[in-house]
Amino acid sequence: MAFVWPVRVYWEDTDAGGVVYYANYLKFMERARSEWLRMHGFEQDALRDGAGVVFVVRRVEIDYLAPARFNNQLDVSVEMNKIERASLVVTQTVMVGPTRLASAVVKLACVDAVGFKPARIPEPILQALARVT
Repeated sequence: MAFVWPVRVYWEDTDAGGVVYYANYLKFMERARSEWLRMHGFEQDALRDGAGVVFVVRRVEIDYLAPARFNNQLDVSVEMNKIERASLVVTQTVMVGPTRLASAVVKLACVDAVGFKPARIPEPILQALARVT
């Protein structure tokens, strides 16, 4: 089941015509992933400071299907696809009402917070996220 986070489109997110700039969809998705982790009990600063790991985007494949516009209320979803020892793959969508605006497959790598080398995902995270796959 997908996690959904609401995002309002502000003027700063758009070009002069009131259409969302394409790179801002990635920001909206990042916010939803942060809230998704928080909902599972994991704060990113606590992971960095306590477990010594951070999640970084390794790869994004995104399709832009329709434009978001100023003042739209968006629903940005996160759905777990795959868990590996040092990475996660999630599917994300940006919707306005029933209309899909963008879809993405995002691969997140777990890396150590100091050297940014690949690191095993901590067991508590694996256990929590395994319940949603």
